[in-house]
Amino acid sequence: MVLAITQGQSPPSLITIDNNGGVSTAHQARLLRFLNECKDMSQLKQIHAQTLRTTSNTNNPHTLFLYSRILHFSSLADADYAFRVFDQIETPNSFMWNTLIRACARSDDRKEQAIVLYCRMLEEGIVLPDKYTFPFVLRACAYLFDLSEGEQTHAHVLKLGFCSDVYICNSLIHFYASCGHLDLAQKVFDKMPERSLVSWNAMIDAFVQFGEFETALKLFSEMQNVFKPDGYTLQSIINACAGLGGLALGMWAHAYILRMLDTAVASDVLVCSSLMDMYCKCGCLELARQVFERMPKRDITMWNSMILGFAMHGLAEAALECFSCLVRTESCAPNSITFVGVLSACNHRGMVSEGLNYFEKMIKKYKIEPRLEHYGCLVDLLARAGFINKALNFVTNMPMKPDAVIWRSILDACSKQDASVELSEEVARQVLESEGDGASSGVYVLMSRVYASASRWDDVGLVRKLMEDDGVTKEPGCSIIEVEGITHEFFAGDTSHPRSRGIYQFLNVIKDRLKLMGYSPDYSQAPLVDEQGDTKQHSLGLHSERIALAFGLLSMKSGTPIRIFKNLRVCNDCHEVFKLISTAFSVEIVMRDRTRFHHFKHGTCSCMEYW
Repeated sequence: MVLAITQGQSPPSLITIDNNGGVSTAHQARLLRFLNECKDMSQLKQIHAQTLRTTSNTNNPHTLFLYSRILHFSSLADADYAFRVFDQIETPNSFMWNTLIRACARSDDRKEQAIVLYCRMLEEGIVLPDKYTFPFVLRACAYLFDLSEGEQTHAHVLKLGFCSDVYICNSLIHFYASCGHLDLAQKVFDKMPERSLVSWNAMIDAFVQFGEFETALKLFSEMQNVFKPDGYTLQSIINACAGLGGLALGMWAHAYILRMLDTAVASDVLVCSSLMDMYCKCGCLELARQVFERMPKRDITMWNSMILGFAMHGLAEAALECFSCLVRTESCAPNSITFVGVLSACNHRGMVSEGLNYFEKMIKKYKIEPRLEHYGCLVDLLARAGFINKALNFVTNMPMKPDAVIWRSILDACSKQDASVELSEEVARQVLESEGDGASSGVYVLMSRVYASASRWDDVGLVRKLMEDDGVTKEPGCSIIEVEGITHEFFAGDTSHPRSRGIYQFLNVIKDRLKLMGYSPDYSQAPLVDEQGDTKQHSLGLHSERIALAFGLLSMKSGTPIRIFKNLRVCNDCHEVFKLISTAFSVEIVMRDRTRFHHFKHGTCSCMEYW
C-alpha cells in the first residue's frame, strides 16, 4: 500500500479548520484511514507531518484522538519517536500516559522510565492514574525488584479505590512474589472479591517458585472447582520440577496434560519445551527425546532444549547430530543459545578442534555475535583439555571483561593439571578481584588443592586461616533424592533424617563391600585440614551424595534407577565409589552435580572420566 500523502506534497484539498483550530471531520476521517492502513514508521511520519501542518490546537478532542493513534503506533515501533510525539501534546489524557508507560514497561531497557513517567503523571496532577495504569507500573517494579516503588503504587491503588480490580490485583500478586514476599502476594490473593484464571495461575506460580509444592497442589485442587487449568498453570509447575528435580510431580503434570487438557495444549510448543527441559534436568533424557520426536512442529526453543539436554548428559555426538538436523530444516535457524549448547557439548567431551570450528562457524556463517557464555564455554574447553596458556590468550583477546566464572574455570584446570603455583596464584587473584567483597569459598578450595598437590602444607593451613579471617565458609555439600514422590535432602555428615540409624548401618555394609572389591580412597579432595588417614576416609564416606545413595538403596525397589541431585561438583573419590556400587548392587545411578550429569552403570560412567 502506498499512501496518497507523500513528502513535499501539499495538504489535501478537502481541508477546513473549525472554529477551535482543529481539523475538519472529512480530513480527520481521511487521516484516520491512513493511520489504520499504516505499516511502518516512514508512513507514520508522513501522516504526523500532515497532522502538524493542518492543526493548531492540540486540546481539540478530534486532534487529541488523532495524536493518541499516532502515539499508539509509534510506541510499538519507535519509543524515542513516541516520546517526542508525547511532548508535543499540551494536555495528554490518561490513554496517552498509559500508552507511553506501557511501551516502557514492555521494553527490556526502559522499565525505569515507566516508573519515572508514572511519577511525572502524579506530580503534574492534571490526569489521575486509572485502572489501566497500575498493571504496567507494577510490571516494571516487578522486573526491577523495586519493592519500595511497588508498595507506593499499591498505596495509590488503595487510595484511588481500585483494590478490587482483578487485573490490578493479579499484577500485585506477581509483583510481591517477584520481590520475594510470598506472604504479601497471598494476602492480596486472599482479599480478592473476584478471581480470574490468571489470579489462580499467578498464586500457584508464586508457591511453586518458593518451593511450596504441597500448598501449590492444594491450591491447584481448589482451582479446579472454579476454572479448568490451562497450559500456563501446568507450565509453571513443570518449570519448578525441573529446578528441584521433582520427577514424580513433573510426570504427574505431563499425564494431567495428556488426560485432562485439549490436544492444543498437549502440543503447545512452550508446554512441550518445558516438559523436555524438566525431563532433561531430572535425568530422563529418553522421555525428553520422546516429547521432542512426537511434536508435529518444532521451534528453535525445542531444538535448543534437546541440544542442551544432550550436552548436559555428556552425549556430545547426539547433541551435534541434533544441531546438524536443525540446520538441515528450513523452518528455523540456530541462535546464540543453540551455540551455547553446541559448545557445552564439545566442552563435556574435550572436543577442542570441533569446539573452535563451531565457534568460528557461529560468527562467520550465522553472523551471531559471541556473548560471555560462548567465551566461557571455549575457555573452559581449552583449559580443561590442558591448553591453559591458550585459554589465557583467549581471555586476553576477549572483547569484554571476563567474569569470575571464567577465571574459576581456569583455576580449576590449574588445580587438576599440576600448573605452576605462581600461575595458579595469579588466576586466583583475578577470581577474587572479579568477585569483590562477595568472594565465594570456591577459590579458596581450589587454591588449597594447588598447594596440597605441591606439598606446601603450610600454605594449605594459611588458606584455611584466610577463610576464617574473611568470614568465608565452605558451601556445604547437599544432595536431594526423590523416593515415591517425596523429596529427601541430605547434607554431609547428616544425622537429622528419621532413618539415619538404618542409613549409617547400610553405609557400613557398603564400606565392607567396597573393601572386598579392592577400593582405595582418594584423599586428594579431602577437607581443608591436615587430617590423618582414618579421619579423611571417614569424612569422604559421609559426603552428602553417599548418604543419599545409601537411603536410595534401602528405600527403592530393585531395578529402579536412583537419581541424585547435588549442589557441588562430585569429587574423584565419590565418582569412583559410585562406579563400584553400580556393579556391586546391580543398580543404575543417575547423578546431576553442579555442571553435568553422570550415568553410572555396570561399573562405568557416561562421562568417560572427563568432567
